[in-house]
Amino acid sequence: MKIALSGIGKIARDQHIPALEASEDWELAATISRSGQVEGVEHFTDLGAFLEARPDIEVISFCQPPVPRYALARQALEAGRHVMLEKPPGATLAEVHDLARLAGERGRTLYTTWHSRMAAGVSVAKDWLATREVTGGRIDWIEDVKQWHPGQDWVFEPGGLGVFDPGINALSILTEILPRPVFLTEATLEVPENRQTPIAAQLQFTQGIEARFDWREAGPPTWNMEIETAEGSVKLIRGGSRVEIAGEAVETGPHAEYPALYERMAELVLHGTQDVDLAPMVLVADAMSLGRRESVAAFEW
Repeated sequence: MKIALSGIGKIARDQHIPALEASEDWELAATISRSGQVEGVEHFTDLGAFLEARPDIEVISFCQPPVPRYALARQALEAGRHVMLEKPPGATLAEVHDLARLAGERGRTLYTTWHSRMAAGVSVAKDWLATREVTGGRIDWIEDVKQWHPGQDWVFEPGGLGVFDPGINALSILTEILPRPVFLTEATLEVPENRQTPIAAQLQFTQGIEARFDWREAGPPTWNMEIETAEGSVKLIRGGSRVEIAGEAVETGPHAEYPALYERMAELVLHGTQDVDLAPMVLVADAMSLGRRESVAAFEW
């Protein structure tokens, strides 16, 4: 199937383009971006021009930052195209609900992707926890914003999520693997005095789970979580690429998050269905609502 990629920035080059090039389901037939291009692929700088010129491409994967993405995704759905959204799926919950409604009315697929749920160890952890009672847990999601979003000021603007941009990956895993829903009860958000969104956060959830997100850690990232039960704990390491149960490593399949997303999108389009899950985004919205804000030192690139 032919697909267009909209927004040729860092995440598109690092993940989406390699996944599409290796896919047996998809042909990257066009790109839409004001700046980036892919050699050998037809390029458009305007979505409207693409929609008019290429009615044969029925699927668009959007990789722009969340704030401008809603208007583009709505335009695509109104033109009868299927839509795949990079995480987080929007700047607000309301706009994603609106896209889901519109996709349903038009009989189009809308897929709100959560790439970290496709990590090799996530399904293993979910299956193990399915019959057990969670008694506690700890999440540490710590990295260097200068490595993962170099010079990208939008992450610190309203709608950019700040440290919740990576933190929502952890929350997407948490909401996937727990046998019962989890709710936020308390949050502390550390906001640089010259920025609009948090650079660090401490979170408390029901079921005795706590989390620490921090964007100020130089060196290799720490993307770990451990969920405790009366029968031992399950630990997801390096974003879920490794899993340990009761201290013992468990063998998993290959780590291929973005290829798995595109496999899922192919299934959805072929069956004419949607996959819209906003649970991780709800937890972020709750943190922004309940969180106590603390001003911290200014951040500069």
